[in-house]
Amino acid sequence: MTGTVNRAQRTRSLVLHVVCVVVGALIVVPVWFGVLGGFKDNGQLSTNPLGWPDPWVPSNYTDILTAGVFWRQLGNSLLIAVSSTFIVVAAAAMAAFVFARYAFRGREFLVTLFAIGLMFPFAVAILPLFVLLRGMGLLDNPLGVILPQAAFGLPITIIILRQFFRTIPAEVEEAAVLDGCSSFGFFWRVLLPMARPALATVSVLAVVTSWNNFMLPLVVFTDQSWWTLPVGVQAFQGQYSVETARVLAYVVLSMLPALGFYAVAERQLIGGLTGSVKG
Repeated sequence: MTGTVNRAQRTRSLVLHVVCVVVGALIVVPVWFGVLGGFKDNGQLSTNPLGWPDPWVPSNYTDILTAGVFWRQLGNSLLIAVSSTFIVVAAAAMAAFVFARYAFRGREFLVTLFAIGLMFPFAVAILPLFVLLRGMGLLDNPLGVILPQAAFGLPITIIILRQFFRTIPAEVEEAAVLDGCSSFGFFWRVLLPMARPALATVSVLAVVTSWNNFMLPLVVFTDQSWWTLPVGVQAFQGQYSVETARVLAYVVLSMLPALGFYAVAERQLIGGLTGSVKG
């Protein structure tokens, strides 16, 4: 009986390792192709797509890095990502605090309403959103991207933070009140410091979502000086459609900031999600 259980465990472990290797290969191989492809020319891409460049063509990367357009688009993406993340995390933290710590009529209905927002496709709202932003004079304005991004990020952010806030024992709040803390004082001085993992989690999700957003900046910005990196990648691909190696280099450089941020914040992201699941 013990031998049968051990064989079953070894089989499950082997299957799990095979699945992990396959999934890892599906992720690593395209990235490998993109990074090395940026150091090749078109001839090498067609004859040796996955091999080492011979010769190396670093000018594909250096030409982009020395161009002001790339850095302007990088700055635009950074401005929009940081601003929308700050707004959505601040607003969602206050809403989640109320939903998690106070009982009032209609609370569960409001929470359900936000949960329904997770099922609302962004593409469905793009036309009425464009009309609304045009009426408010927010076209070719970074607020025309920042505010909608923050609004669409509220549902998932509130749900994660609410679950985390509910795990904080009521005794902690009672002790803070006895020490003279008001409700806002408890929220600001006690709850938010304790919720750093969850705050880091929703911040990472908001930054990455904003960084990868393509449709909204494309619709809002007709002025090229406000283009973000995803829109810039599309424009660059259209301009250099026959130079695939240069396009790959541009795509790789556009991914690096988000990948670097995610790598630095990975531990906080996993810790925050784990805490939310436990709640």
